[in-house]
Amino acid sequence: MAGVERGGGAARPWYSYLNKRTVSILFLGFSSGLPLYTLIYLMQAWLAKAGLDVKALGLFGLVTFPYTFKFLWAPLMDRYAIGSLGRRRGWMALTQLGLFVVIGALGMLDPKSELALIALFVGVIAFLSASQDVVIDAYRREILAEEEQGLGAAIIVNAYKAASLIPSALGLVLADSQPWQVVFWVVAAFMLPGFICTLMSKEPAVYGAPPKNLEEAVVLPFREFVRRDGWNSALMIIGFVLLYKIGDTMTTALSTKFFLDIGFTTKQIGLAANATGWWASLAGGAVGGIWMIKLGINRALWVFGVLQALAILGFAWLANVGPDPVLLSAVFGFEAFASLGLGSAALVAFMSRATDPRYTATQYALFSSLAAVPRTFINSSVGYIVAETGWFWFFIVCFVLAFPAMMMLPKIAPWNSRHEKA
Repeated sequence: MAGVERGGGAARPWYSYLNKRTVSILFLGFSSGLPLYTLIYLMQAWLAKAGLDVKALGLFGLVTFPYTFKFLWAPLMDRYAIGSLGRRRGWMALTQLGLFVVIGALGMLDPKSELALIALFVGVIAFLSASQDVVIDAYRREILAEEEQGLGAAIIVNAYKAASLIPSALGLVLADSQPWQVVFWVVAAFMLPGFICTLMSKEPAVYGAPPKNLEEAVVLPFREFVRRDGWNSALMIIGFVLLYKIGDTMTTALSTKFFLDIGFTTKQIGLAANATGWWASLAGGAVGGIWMIKLGINRALWVFGVLQALAILGFAWLANVGPDPVLLSAVFGFEAFASLGLGSAALVAFMSRATDPRYTATQYALFSSLAAVPRTFINSSVGYIVAETGWFWFFIVCFVLAFPAMMMLPKIAPWNSRHEKA
């Protein structure tokens, strides 16, 4: 996989990487994560409280299919600019304002009589959110220097995860005393800091000439990826990206439903997320970024992959023990730190390194779309699996599924590669 290995900066203190570019990535990562976690946590609790069963909630995940197919329209975002803000900032501003409006409006619908309309709104949110991800990922890859990519991946992943605390902690706590309409508009308002950041940021430099037509925007990125090291290498990268997070994403697909089923209240879930999730996300951001600078991307994939697999066992433990608030906080904290902190940061850094700067939006959208396949399609079957196995054995299955990708690491990211440093 030598053709994928890129970069390698000179040794320097980790704090020297903190600058205006990395701070902007922090705000944009938060804006990127908020819509998805609103669908995963807040919408799930809203619909569960309205009476939907576990199978229906699992199938509801299918309406988030845009996360899997965003590579189809990513070339348009590489080819065209929106308004005077530029090719990246224009698309970011448009999607962020759209998400603010649609997320707020979603909570004004009635789950008992307007379920089809809710599905439509969720689909629109997923489309706008996936489109925002395309352009933010391209912006991050282009605005950061090569030696900043590892730390940038850790920052955006942990900001992405930190955004989950708004719907899962603040939103669920508010839902205990406020109407759902108010809750959704409060959560939607947290899209605005990212919009302000977009307006204040600089447009990244263009690597070479932008695509002159749709053929260049669509065909050349895929041709370059395949020809870089051949079909075998390309298929190995695709398989690894597809499998690296499959166990973790299945584990958290119906986590709110799981917590409610074993006896927790929405307030307990929200307070546990707030008590440990926020600090664990901060720790994951700090440790993940610094650790990846020291380890390099290759070794981080090994170490972080093992830790995210171990985090799955915390859910199995909780399923066996029952509604223990202390254990709930511990599970929240370790999952935030290891799975959506460290593991995701390593995968994002790997995918960023695998893109050609000339085709950032399209190639990264392809990789991140593959990473979203388990969440969109496989996760839709999670409710049926749980119905057959029960929660404990479901989490054991998820733990086992965490290891096929780890077995690919000697080929995809050798521990002792001479390019192992980020």
